[in-house]
Amino acid sequence: MTIEKNKRQFQGHEGIELVADAWGSPDDPAVLLLHGGGQTRHAWGGTAEALASAGWYAVSLDLRGHGESAWCPNGHYTHTNFASDTVAVARSFDRPPVLVGASLGGISSLLALALAGDAIASALVLVDIATRMERTGVNRIVDFMLGKPEGYASLDEVADAIAEYNPHRPRPKDLKGLEKNLRRSDDGRYHWHWDPAFLAGPKRFSSPKSSETEHKVSDTGLLDRAAQSLTLPTLLVRGRMSDLLSEEGAKIFLEQVPHAKFADVSGAGHMVAGDRNDIFTRAVIDFLEQEVRPR
Repeated sequence: MTIEKNKRQFQGHEGIELVADAWGSPDDPAVLLLHGGGQTRHAWGGTAEALASAGWYAVSLDLRGHGESAWCPNGHYTHTNFASDTVAVARSFDRPPVLVGASLGGISSLLALALAGDAIASALVLVDIATRMERTGVNRIVDFMLGKPEGYASLDEVADAIAEYNPHRPRPKDLKGLEKNLRRSDDGRYHWHWDPAFLAGPKRFSSPKSSETEHKVSDTGLLDRAAQSLTLPTLLVRGRMSDLLSEEGAKIFLEQVPHAKFADVSGAGHMVAGDRNDIFTRAVIDFLEQEVRPR
């Protein structure tokens, strides 16, 4: 059976326009999927369709400055901003959605719950992100995202760059699928589909106001407090080959959130859903059916 996909519009914090794809019926319990930094909503396509087939309303959102969502004119791309967007979108559903967040999307989800309380969501799924991140993994991601400011001359160049970054993943045979994650500049070169201001200077580490009350990616204590306050059903999914979330990092989170479930996906690195989508999606659906599905 073919699952129908529809485009949706949301308003994030301070009215920023956000774009999403939605699969399934809005009458079903909702799952809000939040991608990692530098990705787009298309990262969740296979998972979203499988969720809809299992009776969930799957909504995959382009974060601010990513994909078709609006670029922030003030360059506000802090964790506070992303978390506030998550709160705004989650509150737009008739019933609290499940939050599924990978990397940046996971931090945004965790901090959104700290900002607004567990009542905004029915469950939380963190994908290869927790309260401890390996600096080498973070640096590798940032280096990749900053590596070609001049863009790429062809889709072949893009595929080569991805293959170098993810050597364990087969190089795609059909390169047309890459285009949905790219934008073309006036000179015809391909660029990743996100606002370059997203990684500009210190703004990626601190709030626009640099206030102690604002969220900072380097504030481990804030993430710790957010995790320790969780009461809703929680699943942590780790890619077993991840260089960003180590076994020790996962262990610390599970000690902070004793009721959390854990899935360690073999054959997957940091991009778990892309590396082993079948295993990842099954783990998420099993968790939702056991812990969240209304009975």
